[in-house]
Amino acid sequence: MKIKRLDSIHIDFQTLVKHLDATLAEHNGDDHAFFDQFNKIDLIKNCIVVYIDEIPAACGAFKEYSKDTVEIKRMFTNPVFRKKGLGTAIVHELQIWATELGYKKAILETSRELKNAISVYEKSGFHRIPNYGQYIDVDDSVCYEKILR
Repeated sequence: MKIKRLDSIHIDFQTLVKHLDATLAEHNGDDHAFFDQFNKIDLIKNCIVVYIDEIPAACGAFKEYSKDTVEIKRMFTNPVFRKKGLGTAIVHELQIWATELGYKKAILETSRELKNAISVYEKSGFHRIPNYGQYIDVDDSVCYEKILR
């Protein structure tokens, strides 16, 4: 496993995000347009791609949410590479990177139906919080945060 820090213009990140978007469109159904508007990648500077044998296998990113907080976004693992700890490795690396940049907290939103994603976040030390921002009245969303050290 090799982890690379890059930005959203990198083709491997963009390719993985296309697969993520297709997966989420199927998962979200009629609500996809609502969620999709918050998931644009054109302004994300802090992205990670995990490679297995030089194959882009998984990705994740964060963007600034406030002066001291980042929002973790665009987490995806190619189904061929799931159950190998890549999501946990990405979350860990994103936290390190955010801390290096001086951020104190990370937040995120996911679907209450994505049990594997929730497991990764909880195993990584995130705890459930009330839905924030655009997700406040969204029943299918669950939100998490973690104080970075």
